[in-house]
Amino acid sequence: MPVPHDIAAETELWDAYAESAFKDDAEPTFCWTQYAGHGPGPELLGDPHKVLELGCGTGRALAHLAEQGATAHGVDLSPVMVKRTSEKWACTGAVFSHAEVLEHLAECEDTYDAVYSIFGAAWFTDPGRLFPLVRQRLNPGGVFVFSQPPAIPGAYGPQGMYKGGFAGKAMFTYRYSYRPAVWERLLTRAGFSMAKADVFEAPKPGHIGTLIVSAHI
Repeated sequence: MPVPHDIAAETELWDAYAESAFKDDAEPTFCWTQYAGHGPGPELLGDPHKVLELGCGTGRALAHLAEQGATAHGVDLSPVMVKRTSEKWACTGAVFSHAEVLEHLAECEDTYDAVYSIFGAAWFTDPGRLFPLVRQRLNPGGVFVFSQPPAIPGAYGPQGMYKGGFAGKAMFTYRYSYRPAVWERLLTRAGFSMAKADVFEAPKPGHIGTLIVSAHI
């Protein structure tokens, strides 16, 4: 049963996150994992001419791709974050838009060589609705790649998540966690010809790894 996302409430949550996440001295960088300098880089996207990032956050990854010559477009639910990224990375040519990803994908007519999400909207959006829309926005030979923490064993499907600790105003959203084989099945059911999901180990044994999922059309 779908969970009841409240987009207005979630926008407030991500605006609050933007206030603490954005660093004025940040530099463009691209990393799929939560550990700086660890793991694969943008090569997982191939050599795309045109890319779309879902839930582009601070915009550092998109700015990196733009500097490498890609036509780079990002969407984010937080207008605060979009305003800051648009100002910060204007010199790179990256374009940032305020949008809810499902609405954006359903309404836009652009197509892309690669669509990706790094701990972004792919983690917080119902894959049953998201994946078919991503598939429609990809050019022939296109790729969809996303990363997020792996599921906690035994805890699968949509799960509620409060912002910050467990005190203060109740701002929350939903995230989606599945075993790698289930991610692969969800993608192939959405029309992707091939999907691969793996957990990339953390740099220190016993630390949280990173789920990296890729799918091709």
